Amino acid sequence: MSNTLTSLTPDLYQALDTVSRELVGFIPSVTLDSNVERAAVGQNVRSFVTPASTASNISPGVTAPDDGDNVISNKSVIISKARGVPVRWNGEEQRGMNSGPGYSSILQDQFAQAMRTLTNEMESDLASLHATASRAHGTAGTTPFASDLSDTAQVRKILADNGAPLSDMQMVIDTTAGAKMRTLTQLTKANEAADASLLRQGVLLDVHGMAIRESAQVVTAGSNVITGTVTVTGVNAVGATAVNLTSDTGSSVDAVAGDIITFAGDANKYVIKSAATIGASATGNVVLAEPGLRIATSGSEAVAGIAAATRSMAFSKSSIILATRAPAVPTEGDAADDSMMITDPRSGLSFEVRLYKQYRQIRYEVSAAWGFQNFKPAHSALLLG
Repeated sequence: MSNTLTSLTPDLYQALDTVSRELVGFIPSVTLDSNVERAAVGQNVRSFVTPASTASNISPGVTAPDDGDNVISNKSVIISKARGVPVRWNGEEQRGMNSGPGYSSILQDQFAQAMRTLTNEMESDLASLHATASRAHGTAGTTPFASDLSDTAQVRKILADNGAPLSDMQMVIDTTAGAKMRTLTQLTKANEAADASLLRQGVLLDVHGMAIRESAQVVTAGSNVITGTVTVTGVNAVGATAVNLTSDTGSSVDAVAGDIITFAGDANKYVIKSAATIGASATGNVVLAEPGLRIATSGSEAVAGIAAATRSMAFSKSSIILATRAPAVPTEGDAADDSMMITDPRSGLSFEVRLYKQYRQIRYEVSAAWGFQNFKPAHSALLLG
């Protein structure tokens, strides 16, 4: 079998270099895990989660205390997608293009578009994890960074309060917030920023220990999930995630995962973990994302919802996983005449390119399989805009 893809390697890498300059901020910010070869599409790959520890008094005795047992739970990432983009040509089409713009030039752009499609879909999947974050900062409909960098400071505070590692924090914002940040004089004046890269090249700087990138896939989502008068029922301690609410006559709660609510007397904006519906004159629970309430409730606090907002995200790099591999083929092989893997040196993404020789035509396929998961919701937060 001839290695027919070898001659295409320069074109493939040139195409990759074109695609990697798109506004893809989530993929290089998360942890890339390519060690999922054993998992089929739809199959779980589990990772252990250790619980919080409890201290006890030390009392000398003849024997050691009978304690120290833990319940070790787990979370899983599922290889949920195996996607391919086809590119097909027949001999007559190639001949016609070679008398014009050139077949190889068009093929290079087709490979670029194929990898762009898969990259943007992965980026969109990661952006959808906004619904799993812990809490939020900012005002719906108001672009962050209006006059200073206090927004990054407040989001960093959420991560720090939740116990997230502070050594590798990431923030991915939309282009509107990015444009606003670029206007801040403390970043564009080289003598104040101690760096001319934002002023000269438009590169977003690390701010408050967070690497900041932009993405074209940042989600605008959510709605005011509260209608009428809804109040907290009963006492809920700090750390509680299930909060009991009561709706007044004509009032209701209709929330989906990722919606945001607030409680009177508490400045925190809490992300709802799972869907909740509480009808008029009814009582029921809403489940908040970990680590739950920061301020205890005493009962009767008014509950309000947050309107739709742009959901930029801040998180510890280790909290979000993107697991990738090549789509599986039978042990005996398939009808492909050749295949090769090509890795984007900027994002770390790997794509498989396969060639199928057919009757007087050829079909290329650019493909990847992947799964994604927020393993530690407490280590992620939202910046609203």
